[in-house]
Amino acid sequence: MESGMTSSVNQVSINIGPVSLEGELIIPGGARGVVLFAHGSGSSRMSPRNRYVAGVLNQAGLATLLFDLLTEEEERIDMLTAELRFDIGLLARRVIAATDWLAAHETTAGMNIGIFGASTGAAAALVAAAERPVMVRAVVSRGGRPDLAEVSLARVKAPTLLIVGGDDDAVIQLNEQALAQLHSEKKLEIAPGATHLFEEPGTLEEVARLAADWFRQHLASIV
Repeated sequence: MESGMTSSVNQVSINIGPVSLEGELIIPGGARGVVLFAHGSGSSRMSPRNRYVAGVLNQAGLATLLFDLLTEEEERIDMLTAELRFDIGLLARRVIAATDWLAAHETTAGMNIGIFGASTGAAAALVAAAERPVMVRAVVSRGGRPDLAEVSLARVKAPTLLIVGGDDDAVIQLNEQALAQLHSEKKLEIAPGATHLFEEPGTLEEVARLAADWFRQHLASIV
């Protein structure tokens, strides 16, 4: 983000059927693209990893929307049963609704939309991309489970970047299988020395750099 460029920070509520989900929309001055974050299992819009990546995207001149995929009551249920975090149909419907919200909202209407998905949120992101092929212009998956979106992968048109930790062996295999089923522009990046949560020094920074480059290329055409 250029020196002196200011950002607007807005706390928003997204109404989806009978529920209202809370989010944070940050729009740097001059932003031409917006990235919706779909967090992973048992996480929320307060995820420190996603908030770090969002900050890097804001610095790159991209708007971001971090929002909760579950209500507070649903989160309490999920903490006990873990049943909702793997309900890809439910999560995808909410990511789709948030995508529609961004396309209609006065501050983001007309912006190219991308989705950054982590863990099970990546599957929801890919389903949303398949269901909204015109709206969703790019997808990035961090340590994702794209295999959980298997029935939708062939219909994804958005350029898709899959980022996996080099020491996350099981997830590497799942991402390689998903990559073969994608027919859009696609790329698999393996971060050396990283495990599933990218907690090792320098690994999350690499994720943020790769994501910023991908979204700048496909959403904002920033060079």
